[in-house]
Amino acid sequence: MTTTTGRYADFEKLRTQAVALRREGLSLRQIRDRLGIHNNDILHRLVKGEPPPDWTKRPRAKDELRAKARELRLQGLTYDQIQVELGCSKSSISLWVRDLPKPERKRTPEEASAIARRGWEVTLQRRDEERRRTKQSAKDAIGRMTDRELFLTGVALYWAEGTKDKPYARREIVTFVNSDPGVILVFLAWLALLGVERERIGYRVMIHETADVTGAESHWAEIVGADRSAFGKTTLKRHNPRTTRKNVGDGYRGCLVIKVRQSADLYRRIEGSWYGIVGAASTSGSRNRT
Repeated sequence: MTTTTGRYADFEKLRTQAVALRREGLSLRQIRDRLGIHNNDILHRLVKGEPPPDWTKRPRAKDELRAKARELRLQGLTYDQIQVELGCSKSSISLWVRDLPKPERKRTPEEASAIARRGWEVTLQRRDEERRRTKQSAKDAIGRMTDRELFLTGVALYWAEGTKDKPYARREIVTFVNSDPGVILVFLAWLALLGVERERIGYRVMIHETADVTGAESHWAEIVGADRSAFGKTTLKRHNPRTTRKNVGDGYRGCLVIKVRQSADLYRRIEGSWYGIVGAASTSGSRNRT
């Protein structure tokens, strides 16, 4: 029968061996294999207080930035100044240099505020550049679209933004409304793919009555490459004095309504295709879960 004293002696013996191996530069896994200890809790207790060898430490991408931040802090720079120099966040700087002494205040509150603004501008510029790179990378990844990809995209767009037929209100006519010129161009490319003649397509602008109506009509006519004669009467939205409009300014052009004449059969094809997409997606999800 093993006594408590005996178990303690065994642990201390193992700890002596483990510490010696740790100081030789072995990793936890190597110590585990060398001593035959497969209980992680015991293994960590055996080497408690012994730092891991440098070679086992994972390199950190921000180590160099951290070292530079500490160097600048020791030179007496504030968080704002370090942010301007390195372009990193003040929260990271605070974490890296919090154990270092604070520099003496050498500037007026106005000067400190100006430095803080410059630091924030640097941060905003860096974030804007990150956004731009991410968006450009995603754009480049699309490449060329096949006819099938454009067809599926158009069906999904229409089911999100187009009018729907209801049992209580038959509307088997293709009518599409959107304020985004890019969405409009994709939808028109989709109609062309399906062989819809331009003569069957009518347009109408919907816009707030206080906006630049004439400018909006010209804007949409240029976007779709159509003569103003192809446009119906513009629909004006009445102003409610109890609400505050947010869609104001020179960039507000209202919405464009696209209506395809003699399109009952096309509508039925859209609806059928959409439910085909739903069914295919559901089946795909089931396969991925098995």
